[in-house]
Amino acid sequence: MVLPYSDELHIEYLSRLFDNTSECYKFFWFKAILEKVIAGTNEISFEELVDDMIANAWYMVTEYCLNLGPKDTLEDVVKLIQKKNPSFKSSIKKSDLLAYLSETKDKEIISKKRTLILNVPYRLQAPFMPGIKGKAWDVPKDNLVENINNHSHIMYYFLGLNGLSSRIIVRDDWANYFVKNQEIIRGWLEYNMILYLQRRNPNVPGIADKLYPPQERKLDDVKKYWKLILTVSPEPVKEIYGENILTSKDISIDHFVPWSYVAHDEMWNLNPTTKSINSSKSNNLPDWNTYFKRLAMLEYQSYRMMREYDVVHKEFEKCAKKHFNDDRLRYRIYESDIEYERFERELEAVVLPVYKSAQNCGFGEWRYN
Repeated sequence: MVLPYSDELHIEYLSRLFDNTSECYKFFWFKAILEKVIAGTNEISFEELVDDMIANAWYMVTEYCLNLGPKDTLEDVVKLIQKKNPSFKSSIKKSDLLAYLSETKDKEIISKKRTLILNVPYRLQAPFMPGIKGKAWDVPKDNLVENINNHSHIMYYFLGLNGLSSRIIVRDDWANYFVKNQEIIRGWLEYNMILYLQRRNPNVPGIADKLYPPQERKLDDVKKYWKLILTVSPEPVKEIYGENILTSKDISIDHFVPWSYVAHDEMWNLNPTTKSINSSKSNNLPDWNTYFKRLAMLEYQSYRMMREYDVVHKEFEKCAKKHFNDDRLRYRIYESDIEYERFERELEAVVLPVYKSAQNCGFGEWRYN
């Protein structure tokens, strides 16, 4: 991805910002700077940037369970805050999390925040200073800052060192470039983050959808499909977790393997339950031995309704256009006139590998009480 050209700036230095990146810190540090500058702030403290790094990583770690890097301090501090504050949900407002971070007196959290500023504020600008190599980086920070500030092409200068209270000032020409080209630069940053995170999470699907909290997802068509099944089925339709009889007034569409792992709304992973149970399950994995067979039986019940009733078949076809992105899977599972035993085997062959992969990524197991 090519960054916009500038007659005044060395864009080739900026384009190499994430070369040979082995840790996530550069991405989150630069993202924090970019957001501050776009918001109109050029002079920023280390602590403000670190707090933004933590807030930007929060949902990735707490909801998506992404691995940010080997022995990653940013990931560790997110998990530490979550452990110390069990009331903090993955969906906590960024402003509330930033307020907590700015006010906390917790020594363990502050210590980890200090760890985040050991290298990245200086090393980020290495492409702008090709003359600083090897042991030249391993000098006292005061000497290093003086050396960096003497370079004319850097992105930002240091205004003195005082731990988390240290400050930087982004040069006006770079700030103007960021504001003018913000959409392209955001896209370039996200592209590089996706490449990095995919390397760190090779078995995780939908990395591109996991950089930010999800937008509202609408499953009204799937809900309409299941409500129709409730009306035509000759026998009660029970959800799989509490085995409650479903009604059209209390129906919610659940992702068997959590959306926060799969990042899609494929039909084979969706099943109806009640609103309260869906909320209770949250982004956990339902116990396989308890619930998969129930899932298969419920899906087969809907399959039989779809084969038997034209009105249900029409609604299924409407859903299939949006919720089956792989036609091979669609015809593999919903092939005409297959017996339950084969249907269950085919569904298991699709769902179980995804389930196991989510399990390996740290998604907890859940059973309905």
